[in-house]
Amino acid sequence: MSTETTTRPIRIAVDIGGTFTDLQILDARLGVAQAWKTPTTPEDPSIGLLTGVNEAAARFGFALSDVGLLLHGTTIATNAVLERKLTRGVLLTTAGFEDVLEINRHVRRDIYGLAQEPFPTLIPRDRRLGVHERLRADGSAEIPLDESQLPALLDRIQQLGAETIAISLLHAYANPAHEKRLAALIQAARPDLPISLSADISPEVREYERCSTTVLNALLMPVVKAYLDRLEKRLGEDGFSPLVFLVQSNGGVCSLRMAAEQPARLLLSGPSGGALAAGRISEMLARPNLVAVDMGGTSYDVSVVQGGRVSVITQGEIDRLPVRLPMVEMRTIGAGGGSIGSVDAAGRLTVGPRSAGARPGPVAYGRGGTEPTVTDANLALGRLDPEFFLGGAIKLDMPATRTAIETRIGAPLQLSLELAAAGMLMVTNANLGAAVRLSLFEKGFDPRDFALLSFGGAGGLHATEVAEEMGITEVIFPREPGTLSAYGILFSDLVQDLARTRLTRAEPAGLPQMRDIIAELRQAADARLAQDGIPADEREITIAADMRYHGQAFELLVPWGQLHAPDEAALTDLIQRFHATHKQRFSYSNQDEVVEIVTFRAIAKGKLAKPVLREPTPAARPARKAKRLAYDGQQWCDVTVWDRETLGADDLIEGPAIIEEAFATHWISRAWQARLATGGALIAKKIAP
Repeated sequence: MSTETTTRPIRIAVDIGGTFTDLQILDARLGVAQAWKTPTTPEDPSIGLLTGVNEAAARFGFALSDVGLLLHGTTIATNAVLERKLTRGVLLTTAGFEDVLEINRHVRRDIYGLAQEPFPTLIPRDRRLGVHERLRADGSAEIPLDESQLPALLDRIQQLGAETIAISLLHAYANPAHEKRLAALIQAARPDLPISLSADISPEVREYERCSTTVLNALLMPVVKAYLDRLEKRLGEDGFSPLVFLVQSNGGVCSLRMAAEQPARLLLSGPSGGALAAGRISEMLARPNLVAVDMGGTSYDVSVVQGGRVSVITQGEIDRLPVRLPMVEMRTIGAGGGSIGSVDAAGRLTVGPRSAGARPGPVAYGRGGTEPTVTDANLALGRLDPEFFLGGAIKLDMPATRTAIETRIGAPLQLSLELAAAGMLMVTNANLGAAVRLSLFEKGFDPRDFALLSFGGAGGLHATEVAEEMGITEVIFPREPGTLSAYGILFSDLVQDLARTRLTRAEPAGLPQMRDIIAELRQAADARLAQDGIPADEREITIAADMRYHGQAFELLVPWGQLHAPDEAALTDLIQRFHATHKQRFSYSNQDEVVEIVTFRAIAKGKLAKPVLREPTPAARPARKAKRLAYDGQQWCDVTVWDRETLGADDLIEGPAIIEEAFATHWISRAWQARLATGGALIAKKIAP
């Protein structure tokens, strides 16, 4: 890995979003990271990726053959699920359990709704086949796998036109033997079929969640493989042949091999880069409590750094489909610069979740968009410069924007242009604040104890107003916020997660079993890192446990550190951590209650070489660019426009003010002040009344 960096010094991190593809390019020779953006190409994201790399090479003066490492965050898996562009799959499960996907958890999202929207089922009933076998909860066989049924099973799979197979047998987390044998028999007869085993992708208790994760993984395998094949073909062009890693939902990266085998781990690939960057900035600025908000063209992602640690959960969901895999905890709503404003039949102003996307985009882009968006509202209120959007790469159409807002919003509500546009921003900010509030309140956190870290191309235009609504008095605008997710990816490590469900009482009598499980996990984790080419001295394996009080139906993830063979003192420490975590989350703990460990986890980290960056040097031109008329929510006023790239430590920015940089614009509200801090970050603070 280090040789790769020395001989080919360029490292590129890519985050492919719904509207733009963001790049961070690090030149190890200079210690400089530079940002670039290019429009996303939804028909094939690899086209936009390679276009961005070529544009950056021309802009920053490096050869494609100099690129040694490409770290790639992608939405290919997420979009395939959301748009249902999935392959034709067949589910094999224990006979009698074919309906697990439809039975699910009977969760009522709308408790007052008379007609509940059915949960999505990605494989219909006629393609869910029962297999004659059964394991007990301890992994012993109650009914052995009947291999004589295989010919009939293969015929049925052929008739159904299966393109991929998901195998999720009862209690396979305790004993994978039946799943592995069944897969081997099918693979021998049909080597063309991709097969996903629940024992590989999610070897954990809970039948529905394990089955859902396995099905998602199986259906994504052909989709992601096709994308990776296209990407690999393009990578050979013009000497561009870097080592490639893909970003996972847990914030780490994985090899192309792992991505092809377990694509469900990519479902939050891009957004997790922003959470990684938030963790780095938390340490750099000595701000242990951050709520990180990433506002792009289509979505608003909220993640939390508490005590310097990024929150990680063991189960998430996508489009109401549970995914039982470790991932950065994130709340996402449909609110971005491209979110469309409209007046509904009841005469209410709404913004989002519909988005104009990359094509046609906001009205201001001049690409055929007719419905006003959040970007259009900011332009109409003077907060965006029509001549300097994306550093001047796109000229914005002010007349078309004003006409769209007046026609679609102003006229139906009988409002002036500025009140219609300001109303769109008020609704947007209320939605953004609600997402932040919920992300903190559900964990028992007080927003006033946190600073708001704002990034994404559209985030800076809303951050101080959202913070003020929440009672947050400090907002951090990191350097190059428009590509911060890519910046976070730049510092990724290779991470693999392993899990073993073994229901164990957290008491000294269970220590021998705990030691055996941990030893098994550590050995498997070490083998995986070795397979990925990570040197022994660059490997780090930490242990965690999913814990609960006896009788509870949910668990909390509790870190346990880099231990090998826990003793009584280590177990006592783990139990106390659980009590403290439970009290913080639910406001109570019970020191006398029996505590159980449900699942043991190993987090295997392969450390990649970390780039060392120089402090940015201010550009040699005036910091104040101009004055511009802008609407501050109450009136039009002359505001100073500042150039972010020229700011020095002595510059004090008093709101209302606008700060511009190549790929982002920031609005500093009235009664806020902003100054530069370490690493080029800009910190805005509310002035005490």
